[in-house]
Amino acid sequence: MKSLDFDFLNITWIDAIDVALVAILIYYIYSLIRNTLAVNLVLGMVIIVLVYYIVKGLHMELLEAIINKFMSVGILALVIIFQPEIRRFLLHIGKSTFLQKNKAWWGYLFGNKSAEQDNLLRIKPIIDACKSMKKTRTGALMVFVKYYDDEYFTNSCEMIDSKISKRLLESIFQKHSPLHDGAVVISENKIKSASCILPLTDNDKLPAQFGLRHRAGIGVSESTDAVAVIISEETGEIAYAKQGRVRMNVSFGELEKLLNKDF
Repeated sequence: MKSLDFDFLNITWIDAIDVALVAILIYYIYSLIRNTLAVNLVLGMVIIVLVYYIVKGLHMELLEAIINKFMSVGILALVIIFQPEIRRFLLHIGKSTFLQKNKAWWGYLFGNKSAEQDNLLRIKPIIDACKSMKKTRTGALMVFVKYYDDEYFTNSCEMIDSKISKRLLESIFQKHSPLHDGAVVISENKIKSASCILPLTDNDKLPAQFGLRHRAGIGVSESTDAVAVIISEETGEIAYAKQGRVRMNVSFGELEKLLNKDF
């Protein structure tokens, strides 16, 4: 009886690293497209690839040629279809780098501890405005971005470019204000714009009680590196959206820590 030959299983440490990197890449891609319509698109593409290899194996030359031509332009189509996911993927990689994860340590080592205190002072009027609007159950959507994208926001917003203040935020979100129906974008220590129309999330598994504010806040956090603070008009509850995920019933202490970390 012949013994089984396992020479093909000669795995080196390079092979192990290769497999690990591919697994990490697949996980990142899945984490970005889960709960979105992109999952159905990926499934459709996988089916097309499987059909192509079946047709090729059965030597159906005409159908193979048609599918092959379709797949030849597939790369360009993928870039167009998955543009938001690709953008999120690159932003996710940038925010996950060692320097980004350890920027607090770098600030400490280079004597920049005062920056954190300055940031808390910058956040204070925002927290005070949230306290007031929560008490009066005033609906609000505030988007925080580190770098203001003129192309992304200008077309659907009213430019303000004003210093952050509690009274200004409260007046913008008053029910009778012409700017209340939309988002406020805060960046570079300023209220850059208001009444912004934002893209809604494609996630169809969100709770039914989530209205347009919550869906817009989650949507902008999916397509950009922004974080969003949402105040419910019905309950006054504060929610925090980041990278397409939402954290409900956030306390003021938690909100201060989250904004100090992300903004």
